[in-house]
Amino acid sequence: MTSETTTRNTLLLTETDVARQLGVSVRTLQSWRVKGGGPVFSKLGRSVRYRPSDVDAWVAGNLTTSTSQVTVGHDR
Repeated sequence: MTSETTTRNTLLLTETDVARQLGVSVRTLQSWRVKGGGPVFSKLGRSVRYRPSDVDAWVAGNLTTSTSQVTVGHDR
């Protein structure tokens, strides 16, 4: 593997990485993918990968100021 390939691959997060970062289970991420919620992702063969910037954007897009506005796991 070249240095460029290694660098590119380290920019992608696994579903375990993202689950840990968001404080949810891998099953929750899987459920969000099936239902169309959660951060955008890439399928590479059987592997699911996330770009850190997409995870950050999803978190920023789900900020709320009141519990009555909460829609966990869904894009707005």
